[in-house]
Amino acid sequence: MKLKFFLPVIAIAAIVACNNSSDKKETKTDTGMTTMSDHNMPAPSGDVPALPAIPEGAKVMFKNLKQGDQVTSPFKVEMGTDVIRVDTAGPVVAGSGHHHIIIDGPDSLAAGEMVPKDSTHLHFGKGQTETELTLSPGRHRITLQFADGLHRSYGGKLSAAVTVTVKNKK
Repeated sequence: MKLKFFLPVIAIAAIVACNNSSDKKETKTDTGMTTMSDHNMPAPSGDVPALPAIPEGAKVMFKNLKQGDQVTSPFKVEMGTDVIRVDTAGPVVAGSGHHHIIIDGPDSLAAGEMVPKDSTHLHFGKGQTETELTLSPGRHRITLQFADGLHRSYGGKLSAAVTVTVKNKK
């Protein structure tokens, strides 16, 4: 008898729970950069793989910027690699990683250090190799930092930095 009473109550509760959705629509604009919620981080199980070795001869570079360039904001930044493959954030895969840009920060992060996610550290975890930057007029140090799938820096061996001067628009 009690079972006959509880089954309809459970069924109604399940229906109400499934239909309890918000009428608000979430809009998401893809800026070309990923957010921390976009990262495929492993569950905190303690099974974090070691930082992969850097392949012999691997390097990262700005393909279109040189030390001392004068640019007008916004400006395009093209990011390149030699020997190491650009991949998305997520699983740690030997011989691969993805780009980060550090604005007005250090020339590199220590190997194994997690790249922060803030207005100074831009993440390109979808495997992007170019972006557009909007910076205020003046001198800016721009660092390209390569990191593994978990956003751990490969250190100074896979970073490049240039100082550019952003001019006012005419």
